[in-house]
Order: sequence, then C-alpha cells, then structure tokens
Amino acid sequence: MPLTHPRPVFDANAAATQKTEFGDLPNWNLTDLYAGTDAPEFERDMDWLEESCRSFAADFEGKLATLDAAGMAACIARNERISTIAGRIMSFAGLRYYQNTTDPERAKFMSDCQDRITAFTTPLVFFSLEFNAIEDEAYAALFADPAIARYRPYFDRVRAMKPHQLSDELERFLHDQSTVGASAWNKLFDETIAGLTFPVDGEELGIEATLNLLTDHDRDSREAGAKALAEVFSSNIKLFSRVHNTLAKEKEIEDRWRKMPSPQTGRHLSNHVEPEVVEALRNAVVAAYPRLSHRYYELKRKWLGLDTLQVWDRSAPLPMEDKSTVGWDRAKSMVLDAYAGFSPKMAEIAEPFFEKGWIDAGVKPGKAPGAFAHPTVTEVHPYVMLNYLGKPRDVMTLAHELGHGVHQVLAAGQGELLSSTPLTLAETASVFGEMLTFRKLLAEARDDAQKKVLLAGKVEDMINTVVRQIAFYDFECKLHDARRGGELTPDDINALWMSVQGESLGPAFTFMEGYETFWAYIPHFVHSPFYVYAYAFGDGLVNALYAAYEEGTPDFQEKYFDMLKAGGSKHHKDLLAPFGLDASDPKFWDKGLSMIEGFIDELEAMEG
Repeated sequence: MPLTHPRPVFDANAAATQKTEFGDLPNWNLTDLYAGTDAPEFERDMDWLEESCRSFAADFEGKLATLDAAGMAACIARNERISTIAGRIMSFAGLRYYQNTTDPERAKFMSDCQDRITAFTTPLVFFSLEFNAIEDEAYAALFADPAIARYRPYFDRVRAMKPHQLSDELERFLHDQSTVGASAWNKLFDETIAGLTFPVDGEELGIEATLNLLTDHDRDSREAGAKALAEVFSSNIKLFSRVHNTLAKEKEIEDRWRKMPSPQTGRHLSNHVEPEVVEALRNAVVAAYPRLSHRYYELKRKWLGLDTLQVWDRSAPLPMEDKSTVGWDRAKSMVLDAYAGFSPKMAEIAEPFFEKGWIDAGVKPGKAPGAFAHPTVTEVHPYVMLNYLGKPRDVMTLAHELGHGVHQVLAAGQGELLSSTPLTLAETASVFGEMLTFRKLLAEARDDAQKKVLLAGKVEDMINTVVRQIAFYDFECKLHDARRGGELTPDDINALWMSVQGESLGPAFTFMEGYETFWAYIPHFVHSPFYVYAYAFGDGLVNALYAAYEEGTPDFQEKYFDMLKAGGSKHHKDLLAPFGLDASDPKFWDKGLSMIEGFIDELEAMEG
C-alpha cells in the first residue's frame, strides 16, 4: 500500500471486477445511491434536506406535546424521510471514502457532506429533547393508538436517554461541534492507519497485507510481519496515544455532564441491554479462559512442535492444513450452498450481493482494512466490504458479512427508524451464517485430518470472537477508568493492554517486545467505545440458537426469519422467547461457551 499513487477519478460505474490470482473480485457499483458526486440527484437531495429540516422545525418545534396520534404519525413520517435522505447521502460519501481513504478528494467530499448535513440537521435537535419532555402518562396514551403504536420500541429507546439529557442549548452546541470532535479524531486515525507502510523483506506493505502475514505457513514470515507491525506502531505510538487520550477524555466530560453512572452506560443504553446481562457475559467468559483459550493454545503449541507460542503463532495455520488458497467462485459457492442448505430463501437473498455490485472484495491501495456490511438506507440495499486474500478465514468472513447483509435486507421492511438492530443483536445473522458454512464444510470433511483442521479453525474463530473481544472490552474498561485519573502515557496504555493479554491467552504464550503496542490499530476502540462485547454476545447467542436448531425446535427457519425481520422493533427477551431462550438467565452464557468447550473436547480426543 504505497504512500503515493495516482489519484483516481471517481466513477460510480467503475469496472465491475478486479482481476486477481483469486479470480475476478467484484467492486462496488454505487449508482443505486448516486451516479456520481456531480449527479443532479445528489444536489437535489441536499437542497431538499436543507429545506425539509428547516420546515420540520418550523412546523413542530414547541408543539410535540400538543399532537394527537394522527399529527404525531405525520411528524414521524417526515422525520423518517429526513433520516433516509441524510443516510443516503452519507452512505454514498462514506463508502466512496472507504474505497480509498488516502485520496484527498474523497476525504474532502465526505467531510463537506458531513459538515453540510450537521448544519442542516441542527434545527432538529429539539425533537428528542422535546419528545422526552412529554409526560409519561400522555406518552403511554399517545403510543397506544394503532396509528403509531409500532414506533413505540424506537421511542422507548429515545426516552431511555431522558435522565441523561442536557439543556436544549448544550445539546445544540454538542451537535454543531461534533464534526470537529470525535469524528475528526476518527478520520485522523483512519487516514493514519491506511497510510502506514510496514517494511518486510525489502518491501513496503500496507496494514492488511502485513496482518495477513500473521496467518502465513512460514514462521519466519509471520515473525517478520509481527515485528514490522510492532516497529511501525511503536514509531507512531505517540499519535495513537493522543487519539485515545483525547477521545477517552471527551467521553468522560460528556458522560459526566450527562450523569452517566459508568463509561459503558451509553453503549448499554444504545444496545438496549441491561448492564447486569453484559456483566454476566463478561464474568462467564473470563471464568472460562482456562477451559477455552488456555486449553486450546496448549494444544496448538504441541501441534506446532514449539516450547512456547509467540504472538506471531496465535493465528498460524496448522502443520496439516492445506496450503492452497480458495478462489472467489469457490468461496461464493461454499457460502451460498451452506445458506441454501438451511433455507433456499437465505441463498436467494444473498445472491444479488454477488451479481449486482454490492460487494467490494479486493485489496487495493488506500482501501480501508477489515470487513463490514453497511446497511445504507432501507430503500436501497446493503453493501459488503472485504479484503479477500483467499484464506479459509476469508471465506468465513464472507459468510459473516453476507449474514449481516441478509439481516439488513430482511429488516429493511421495518423502515428507517426501526430497521437497525442494537449491536448485541446485530451479530446474530452474521455469526449464524458462519456457523452454517462451518457445519457444512465439517459434514463434508474427507477425513479426520481435514475435520481436525476445520474444528481447530472454528475454535480459533470463536476464541477470537468471544475471548479476544472480552479481553478487548476489559482493556477498554481499564483505559477509560484510568483516563479519569489523568493523561495516560503510551507506556501506561501499553501496560493496560498487556494486563489483559496474558490472562486471556494463557501460559502457552511468550510475548515479544513491541506486542504491547498492538492496541493501536484496533478501530473499534476509536470509532465505537465498548462495541466489542457485542461480538461475544452475538456468538453466545448464536451458539444457543444453533443448539435449538440442532435439537429440532419446531418451525425454526420461520422463527429465525421472523427474528431477523424484526430489526430493532423488539427487545432481546421477546426475540429469543420463541426459541425458549433468555439472555438474562446467567446460565444462558454457559450454554454458548459449552459449545466451544465441546469442540476442544473433540480436538483433544483426536490426540488420544
């Protein structure tokens, strides 16, 4: 990923595919959002948004408490339409940016869109503040009316913030300065990470290619990759420390003003999940470290024939693993076949992603690292981003992100306000899609050796999703707690990172010098504080769901699709009830963890 390269001319109708050694990888076609940055529809929507925000405030500010159900229904419809148009514009700007975060034109375009929309929507700040001023009795009576009853779950979540609201003037100020607050630091982080190059064997690699070396069959290559990461992170650690110090302090100030009892409270409220449920999940996983990660990595140490595992061995392929890569067409058929085996309907929903330019799969200069599924807006469709390098885990990533896409397509029927699921439920379909793909491959394993590799790969993925993410969560909790006591030096943050690594990974590991800086590149810490526990929540939930599927729960597929269609319109208790499951039961998490433990049992039995 070179630091300098020709600036591309944007064309939403760019080449449909990118030729690679893995086959023709699809590129995004963003024309379903806008034909280009100069498309007349784009400026039309900007003008419409500015006028609609102004007229919405003129028509409703100071009057929400006086509206009857019909008036509130009209108000909600206009508010939802504003969200749709603003979401369409920012989805287009954001997706273009993620295609090449080092292109100044794309960065400017996204920033300018963000600035304009922030200015346009400032008159709307009154809405949630005034809405939450409605008396509880009047609110309950209003939303009992069938004209707007379906929106109650959304507005219940808005009202959950009622005890934490500031004055109208302060809320407007926070809204106005948001583009130069956290979002500016987020962009600095993104652009810095995307622009870094890592010297490996005389080559300058981007972060994705360097991280990919950590899964290489050759141990020397893995070590070279890990040391290059450590060297570059260490040389940039002051900048990353500044980003984290600033964001954590900004959050502490806002949380204090909002009277949030803990740094995690805001995330729990937005996830519509009770703090005690998250605490039960965290405690169950930490208690299981010895039974899960410690046990598994001791097995892996023996398989690799090492006295101790270094951090560059954590994601090493097994010695008996097939070294061949998986071509794109093969990856596509593996995932779609697995989906179809569960339900033809699931494969039908996933198919257009491959055929219509809804996936951007290849590794390219400046492209954002990682993978995601962006729902855009309910009147369009999601877009999936991958950095596909043909590894078996890349196939699982495809199954994962496509699961998100299927979920987002199904939930779109709820409309803009109710389609988004809390993060705790957002991982359900993605992890379930991975599990379907894994189970199909396991059933088709040609011998015990291949079964062993598949089982080990799945255990590693589950450990990364559960153990690693809860360790991340503990690191964040410690970081935000420590920041309340003052500025943190890079060494302070490094020490917090290492305090959770040994505990979570176990005695099989030795940690190289420089590993203490590996917190620096994790985007969730910057973009979405405390997001990470949602991965563990989703994995535990899916493990319990999958057990119900295997046990033959009546009409499981129908209930499963109903759950995805619900989007954010139901609480996790209501969504899980048809399956006989309850996440608030402390024993619920042990059920999910026991599935991972069972896989490790199988691996240990194969050793005998």
